[in-house]
Parts: sequence; C-alpha cells; structure tokens
Amino acid sequence: ISGPAAMELLLRRGKEALEEGQPDVAAEHFTALIDHAPDFSEGYYGRASSYYLLGLTGPALDDIRQALTLNPRHFEAMRGLAIIMEELERPDDALELYEMILVMHPNSQEVLGSVDRLKLQLEGQSL
Repeated sequence: ISGPAAMELLLRRGKEALEEGQPDVAAEHFTALIDHAPDFSEGYYGRASSYYLLGLTGPALDDIRQALTLNPRHFEAMRGLAIIMEELERPDDALELYEMILVMHPNSQEVLGSVDRLKLQLEGQSL
C-alpha cells in the first residue's frame, strides 16, 4: 500500500495502539507515518501523545512544536502543550494557550474549566 491509503492505515493503527494502552507500539506507527508523510501534522501529534505517555516530555514537546508548525490551528496539539506547560509549573504559558484555543473553540467545556482553574491558581499566587 502507498499514498493516502498507507497514511490512513498508519494513523488508524497508531490511534488504536494508543487506545489499547500501547504507546510504544503507537509511537512506531506514528514514526512510520511521519516517514511517509513528513508534512502531515497528525503524525507528529500522535507521536507526541505516545511519547508523553511514555514519559518522554522532551521528544513530545519537539513533536508538538512540529505539529503546530505544520498546522498552527491544531487545537489538540495546543491543548497537549498547555497540559505539559502546567506539569512544568508554567501556568501563565498554559493559560495563554488555553485562551488561544478558546478563540477557535469558544464552547469547549474542558478548556473553559482549565482556564477557570488556572485563573484561580494564579490569583491565589498573587495574593
């Protein structure tokens, strides 16, 4: 198989491996997808998710950066980056990312909740 059919197969297998709790297997599928289609942001986003679940924060950040370079409006990659910023104790950066997502998806309850939570946290720090 080649072309779009191969891309769809690798993407589907990567997502299935993630759903089955196999981020190592998923990373292999997403790496193959990136090799096939280096301009397809979903490959980088999928591999970033896999790396994140494997505890590989640096490589996950690199892949998120590449996904956002290819697709600056990839809100899932932006949300992933915001989550990592929170874990790295950078709530200001996380809040900025969540607010950027809300410009694109103003009704995202999950993101609205994160914004409220971070604003409370930041207000508490400034008291």
